[in-house]
Amino acid sequence: MSVDFTASTATTVVTVVAALMVGFSAFSVFTKAEWVVQPMADYGIPMSWLPWLGAAKAAGAVGLLVGLLVPVIGLAAAIALVLYFTGAVVAVVRARWYSHVPFPLVYVAPVVGALVLAY
Repeated sequence: MSVDFTASTATTVVTVVAALMVGFSAFSVFTKAEWVVQPMADYGIPMSWLPWLGAAKAAGAVGLLVGLLVPVIGLAAAIALVLYFTGAVVAVVRARWYSHVPFPLVYVAPVVGALVLAY
């Protein structure tokens, strides 16, 4: 069986982009960036959850990168991040901020891409 170099390069690039985007999102939560924190408050997310939400994103970003070497870790991280951002979409919809639905989708899209390419 031969390895398709293009596919593995594409997988690596998409996975790294996904990890960087999710890592940036975690950083934004940890630093309580106004453009992140205020909408979360508007959606009804308790501010006491921020450290846990940021940690979940950070762990997912690291898991994606580790997954390049240990595929089962990457698979678990990608699935967890898809569930996380699905929850984010649900929170936005429950708050009736329909115009904000695309924001979590922007972050989950490369995660789904990495998941599809790798597995």
